[in-house]
Order: sequence, then structure tokens, then C-alpha cells
Amino acid sequence: MAHAITSGSPARLGAQFDGEGVNFAIFSAHASKIELCLFSPDGHRETTRLALPERTGDIWHGYVTGLQPGTLYGYRAHGVYAPERGHRFNPNKLLLDPYTRELRGAWRNDPATLGYDRSSSAEDLSFDSRDSAPFVPRSVISDPDIFAACARPAGTPWDETLIYEAHVKGLTQRHPDVAEGLRGTYDGLASDPVIDHLHRIGVTAIELMPVHALINDGFLLEKGLTNYWGYNTIGFFAPEPRYFGPAGFAGFRQMVERFHAAGIEVLLDVVYNHTAEGDHRGPTLSFRGLDNASYYRLLSGQPRYYVNDTGTGNTVNVSHPHVLRMVMDSLRFWVECMGVDGFRFDLATTLAREDHGFDAHGGFLDALRQDPVLAGTKLIAEPWDIGPGGYRLGQFPPKFAEWNDAYRDTVRRFWRGDVHSAQELGARLLGSAGEFDRGGRRAWSSVNFIAAHDGFTLADITRYSRRHNEANGESNQDGHHANYSDNCGVEGPTADPEIATRRVQRQRNMLATLFVSQGTPMLLSGDELGQSQKGNNNAYCQDNELTWLDWPEADVEMTAFVAELAALRKRHPALRQSRFLHAALRPKDGLPDVEWSDFDGHPLNWRDPGLSSFCVTLRGSAEIATHLQSDDVVFVVFNRSDAAAQVRCPPAPAGRAWVCAFDSTLGEDGQAVVSADGVTVSGPSVVLLTLTDAAGSA
Repeated sequence: MAHAITSGSPARLGAQFDGEGVNFAIFSAHASKIELCLFSPDGHRETTRLALPERTGDIWHGYVTGLQPGTLYGYRAHGVYAPERGHRFNPNKLLLDPYTRELRGAWRNDPATLGYDRSSSAEDLSFDSRDSAPFVPRSVISDPDIFAACARPAGTPWDETLIYEAHVKGLTQRHPDVAEGLRGTYDGLASDPVIDHLHRIGVTAIELMPVHALINDGFLLEKGLTNYWGYNTIGFFAPEPRYFGPAGFAGFRQMVERFHAAGIEVLLDVVYNHTAEGDHRGPTLSFRGLDNASYYRLLSGQPRYYVNDTGTGNTVNVSHPHVLRMVMDSLRFWVECMGVDGFRFDLATTLAREDHGFDAHGGFLDALRQDPVLAGTKLIAEPWDIGPGGYRLGQFPPKFAEWNDAYRDTVRRFWRGDVHSAQELGARLLGSAGEFDRGGRRAWSSVNFIAAHDGFTLADITRYSRRHNEANGESNQDGHHANYSDNCGVEGPTADPEIATRRVQRQRNMLATLFVSQGTPMLLSGDELGQSQKGNNNAYCQDNELTWLDWPEADVEMTAFVAELAALRKRHPALRQSRFLHAALRPKDGLPDVEWSDFDGHPLNWRDPGLSSFCVTLRGSAEIATHLQSDDVVFVVFNRSDAAAQVRCPPAPAGRAWVCAFDSTLGEDGQAVVSADGVTVSGPSVVLLTLTDAAGSA
């Protein structure tokens, strides 16, 4: 069928169906010609090739009458092939539309997807004339009705938020109560059994590992592995098809709607810092072929090569106005059309780096914070990358929360017994004010976690003293070196009941620490089940039972323990305050909002090099207006010793008495006992006391 093309409009990028035809618009500052390629319904045959007839600024555009939603298409970009000058145009390579909302077909690891001849001695300076179309996915013209704007409910306040980091497939693939046909899909993720579980453990927000369309790395496919985690994006507007269930594309939006109906927010882990095209030896799939010199940061003086602040081969050039526009359009799309409630930005330092370095008031962060669509969403930064000056914990502007790896490491070090870690833990328990208490930021800015997808699971922190990543095929050289873990006497599984008990108790103590800390708690999916990855601390390529949650063997007692902790935190506003605590006197009662003491009730000696156990009393922040202050008071004991201890409690107000509200000790025999002399706590443990009236009622 012959198609005529007219000038169309540059106003909206992507392929826009208006009921009579489709407007195509795409950015390229350096191309000499852009061709639109249409394909047969099965995607196997290229039926039409049309040059976009107009260029307005750097937007190429055209309008084709008669095209319908579901039509498959792609682009070919003409221009200079001069890698040494940063240009890699090759019209033999079919390119995805960066704005496509759907993909059809899969990428295959074939040399034809490379812009150069891999067999040539000139390497990427050579030119490859093979057609890549048989080996790459097609863009799809979407039905605009599918993407009608959707309403989002009011979000959960930050100080009431409990985040649950999860993988779409890993969470449900082995869940016996999820219908077999729904396991590993968006549909199954928001099924009743999963929602019931999340409700039980108090989750208010599920943070999904990357769901943007991705491809598997060629080097992994050659080893028989796959990119399980998904940090290899190729389509910033399209949900990853491998997680489609019976509802297909619509399953994603239905998933969000079901979570919202259950009172659970949906946050997306998004990867705008790099793309799946890799370094100068990688495939030409979209951005590289459309305008390599604009989409990517290239080495100054050597534009053949890419800036690699991400460790993945390339770095997206968010400083370029059209690239920044693409990222902002993508974020708005996921909020307005797919209903998501917020984002966790992978390697966020990369996005905030300008030519002069990290800039908390740079283009991307300024654009993000002023955007009216994104104003009501939750924004979380991973505040580091491997580039110059890449570690920026606490340096993102207000509105952002940040993953706090210092919290993670400190909690691990404290409970394994490291010297001087008690002093550091004191700061972490109060929301890491040294890093975050500036510029009007709140205590919830610190996203506290003990384990995340990248590293050991909670169970493995107590089972392994070193990583065991042999299955990744990199000679156990990949993954973190510093895990601050401890095997409690035996590396890996053990039948020794004493070691097993010690491990479980340490897990409980770390979890208890997480839930009594100021800041926003985040749980790694599976930690509440006792999930192990057999010591693999970099399971990014393990799409198998190593990473899928083992629901049939779940530790039901650990799940109940986490549910108890979540309920405790919800009951006690003193544990989840939005303002920082600095021992300031409260106008309401003249008492400090936080007090530290030793087991004898004396002020804590922070300079004691042997400090390993301590107590803290938490009251409502002195910064809160008197009429808004909570009367909630909690007294928390951290006993790292193996021995039981007698602890003197603070004086109780007249008519009030201390009672034990929580004890992390495994089993009933060691539960804390409150008496007139104080409280007897087992070791090692975390114990929380609260005040009731003297008659014993709350």
C-alpha cells in the first residue's frame, strides 16, 4: 500500500494518532535525513520507506494519513559516519523511536546490530552495511485511548511510609497462591495474595526494580545468562514486555490501579543515566544512530569514546535540552498516563552532573522540582555514581529523599560488633542529621535500609563473610568487597542450632533497629521471608530460583516479626518524626526531645572507645509547634552484649509507668521484664518501652 507523507507538526514528539492518521516527530541535531520505515503486521517485512519531509529546528516531522494504531515502524537516520568526531549515523540500522510506548519483537545478539564491522581491524571506525531490521524490535503506533490521563489518589505522607523494594517477576514467580498464569507478571504482582501479604507487613509503597523496556546484554547471552535486574533500558516510555500477563500492555495500568485501591503507592526505579547501547563497541539501536553526539556525553578531545560515569559504558547527556525534554516527558508520562506515584533515580549523581561537576541546582534537578505534574510525587535519589566527585549523600535538594548507604553499613557493623560503631549508630538512629538537616530538609529524607537488591540479602548478611558470585561467570570478581557481614561461625548453611539461632537473632536486631530509626524505612523483598541468595551479592544476571522468592520455604516467624515491627512503628509517632531531634528542650514540658543514657541511667559517654550498648529516649521534636506535639514517649534499649543486663529506666511522670511494648529476643523465655528497679533485657536484643497510666491501661 502506497502512503503519502505531508509536513505534519513538530509540537509533540513520537507517533501521535489523531483518528485519521499519524504525526511523526523525532529529534536529531546532526542527521542529514530521517526515514520512516513501516512494516507488515507480523513485523517481518519492511513495506514502506518515507523520508520525513520537514525539519523545524532539530525536530524532523511528517504526517501519514490512514495509518492506524498497531502499525509497526522504525527509523533510519542518514548522516556522517565519523566516530572520531562523535557521529555514528548508519542508515542500514533500524532504530527505535525514543518515544515509542510499545515494542514488538525482541533484540537478538547479532553482529548486524552493530554500526561497524566487528571483524575489521579498524574496529568501530569501520562501517557495517548489513541491515539490522531482522534482529531488532519495532516501535508501535499506540492507541491514544489506552493512555488517557488517570487520577492518582492522595499519597501516603512521608513520615508514614514503609517502602518495599521488589522485582516484578521475582516476587511472584514461586508464589503458590498466585495463579500459575499470572506469576512473574504485572497482573500477578497486584493479585490478592501479594496485596494481602503487603498489608500484613505494613507496606505503604512498593518500589519496583526497572520496568522500562530493556534488552539483555550480549556478553550475558553468550554465557547463557540474562539481565534479570533490568538496569539496561532501551525504551523510556514503554513497559517491559517480558512481564506482560493475560492483560498484555493494559496489565501495567491495571496493576497500578489495584495497588491504589489497596492504599499502596507504586514507585519506579528508573535508569535515565545510561542506555542499553553500551560503549563504542555496543549495538546501534536508537539513540546512537539518531544523534550520538547529542544523546551521550563524549570524552572531551576524544569523542570516539564515551564518558563512563555509570560503569555501564555510556552516560546519557541530560544537559542537552532535547535529551532533558525526553526524560521529563517520560516521567510525566508514567505519572499522568500510567498512574505511578514516584521514582527512585538510579545513579542520580550522573543526572545532576553538569560540565563543571555535580550541581544540586543544575538543569535536571531544577526542571524536576519545578514541574507541576511531578510536584506531588515521591522522588528518591541514589546519591552516587563512579564519576568524579560521585558520592553525594545528603547533598540533593529538598523534595528528594536519598538511599542512605551509610545507614546500611553502620547497622551491619554495629550488630557484628565493630569498634566505634555505636557512636556512628547514634547518628543514624536520628535520621543522619549531619547529612540531611540543612535547607529545610526533613528526617524522612534518609531512606534507611539494611539490604537492597544490590548486595547480600538480610539472611546472607548473617550467613556469609565473603561473596559467592561464581554463578555470574566472572570468577567471583564482581560485586561489593565491603559487605560488613558475618557468618556467625560457619560460612553458609549450617545444622548447628546455636549458630542458626544467633543468625536469626541478629536479623531480628537489625530489623528492629530499622523500624525504630528516624527516616523512611525500606525493606528488601524477601527479607521478611528469610530469603537467601547463597552468598551471591550481585545477582543481576540470575533469573532463576536463586533470586525468585522462595514462598514455600518462607520463615513465617520472621514474617510475623516484621508485621509486629510495622505495627509498632505505626502506633508510635515518636519513631517516625518529620523533624530532626537535637536534644532541644520542648516548650510543652521543658524536656529534651532526645536523651541518651547508659544502662545505669547516667548520661552516655560517647567518647568511650568500648561503647557497645546504650539507651535512647525519644519524644516529639522541639521544633514542632506545641499544639501539634505528640505525647508519645518511647525508651529504646540496644544491648549488643550476649549477656542479659539490668537497665535503669528514666523517671516516669506522676501517674505513669513504663511497660515493655516490644522485645526483639527470639522466643518467650528471654522477654524483657519491667520492675520498680528498671528493666531486665536479654542479650543481644532491642527492647522498646512506652508509658501507660499507673493502673496499666494504655
